[in-house]
Amino acid sequence: MFVQASARGAYAYDEHGRRYIDYIMGYGPLLFGHTHPALVADLDTLAASGWIWGTTHPEEIRLAERIRNYLPAMERMRFTSTGTEAVMGAVRVARASTRRSIVVKFAGNYHGHSDLALFDAGASAHTDDASRSGIPYGVTQDVIVARYNDLDDLDAKMNGREGDIAAILVEPIVGNMGYVTPVPGFLAGLRARADRVGALLVFDEVITWLRLGLHGASAIVGITPDLVTVGKILGGGAPIAAFGGRAEVMAELAPAGRVFTGGTHAGNPVSVGMAHRVLDLLESHPHYYPQMETLAERLASGIRSLFADRALPYAVVQHASIVDFKFRAGEPNRNYDDARRADKELYRRYYDAMLARGILLPPSQNEVMFLSVAHAEGDIDATLVAIGESLDEIFTS
Repeated sequence: MFVQASARGAYAYDEHGRRYIDYIMGYGPLLFGHTHPALVADLDTLAASGWIWGTTHPEEIRLAERIRNYLPAMERMRFTSTGTEAVMGAVRVARASTRRSIVVKFAGNYHGHSDLALFDAGASAHTDDASRSGIPYGVTQDVIVARYNDLDDLDAKMNGREGDIAAILVEPIVGNMGYVTPVPGFLAGLRARADRVGALLVFDEVITWLRLGLHGASAIVGITPDLVTVGKILGGGAPIAAFGGRAEVMAELAPAGRVFTGGTHAGNPVSVGMAHRVLDLLESHPHYYPQMETLAERLASGIRSLFADRALPYAVVQHASIVDFKFRAGEPNRNYDDARRADKELYRRYYDAMLARGILLPPSQNEVMFLSVAHAEGDIDATLVAIGESLDEIFTS
């Protein structure tokens, strides 16, 4: 079992002081690696006026305006402390706005650990049997779970319940059942169906915003949602998240409306200050994104070569600073059914073999590899050596 004691740059250190090249990166938010000087220096200035106020402040408003510049769909927004809370708030607002209760989501998408979100979720969640996972039966009646990238399945699941649907909730590009991109027409189909039945389209960009660029997945896919959630990447790992959307929808929130969402720590000055630092770094270093992508391409290309040399039938996917493959023959994942067919035992052995060689990977095969600006070519090369040795070990033992 890996127990982490510290971290710096691209590296995690265990309690014995051993160094590991880290591809978890806090499950995505650490674009700059661990303890980037611009984020950790002079932290006392952020806390000098207090850790928590419980009131709105000018820097919170300025941060909202900066976010809206990149995510114009977030005309109005509310800060929270976690992505889970952001999704909960977005769902509550959607239900209030439509006066309906049912939420459509997609198997393998991960939207935090609320009861509704965990039902048939991806990531490290194991909720095939809701009753065994502490999810009340009543919650399952207000959720429709469809197959990602399959509009026919969605239509079949929605049939007869269209008038009760409040929201269609989706990761526009998925990072929680492996890295899965939408097939042509899928997201446009969601937009059309939401409009047709009078529901709201909610994009969960907790992973994708900032990881895929300052304009996130929404700009890449070219679809405008009604509500958007963003998360911990905004604060470089500090506890901050947000949800927002069309002004008339967000007007449902108190004090103007009747919808309550709370959180004493939400929008606290320290986390808001960290978020400003993150955006400052990205805006002042436009080369960071191509730098990370170049490293990711190097890693993905190297893995493909290792597979080809060993005649292994696994597909490698890479987008921006994300790299992923699964122990399943054939094309990349397109839905959760594909992800479930991956060999979990083989991944467990691969994970252990890589850990023994100083490479820290996500413990669940549903996760992906995240790179940062702290990773260097030498880290990639060392990782490829470790992958080759690990593959030889697990396929010959």
